[in-house]
Amino acid sequence: MQVNLRSFKQKVTKNAKQLRSFLTKLEKRAPQGLDNLAEYLSPQVWAETDCLSCANCCKTMSPTFTKTDIKRIAAHLNTTPKAFTEEWLEYDKKDKDWLNKLRPCQFLDLKTNMCSIYEVRPADCAGFPHLTKKKMTEYIHVHKQNVEYCPATYKMVEKMNDLIGS
Repeated sequence: MQVNLRSFKQKVTKNAKQLRSFLTKLEKRAPQGLDNLAEYLSPQVWAETDCLSCANCCKTMSPTFTKTDIKRIAAHLNTTPKAFTEEWLEYDKKDKDWLNKLRPCQFLDLKTNMCSIYEVRPADCAGFPHLTKKKMTEYIHVHKQNVEYCPATYKMVEKMNDLIGS
């Protein structure tokens, strides 16, 4: 289903605080079967979310680039890892991560919302939004952030809250 970013942002403004509070409760006291619930809800979430109509993650966030990502992408672009990092990335000394210098992502085609390096994209992008990572409680801090940026994360947390929230 096509994502309306304006509508999504309105829902986030209205509900993000409550959904983050729900996630904090899950973090402190996760119900049994939480990972199974995520696996059950994930296909429903993706049936309702068309990433290509959104690309909000690529427009507003940066993935972390591992050394392996940098080597793979640089080779794909016929450049060196050093030249690639100098041109496109910045090093976050606090978190010790390589991040995009630019937002939106330099590899996002804003007309089609498609990634020009999709087949070699960073692992962080390939796994995003990490809805069904095993041991979901270890990723709740990520979902707390992503609920504001990703309609799929928002829908997942909303569905979980509807089913098990108090």
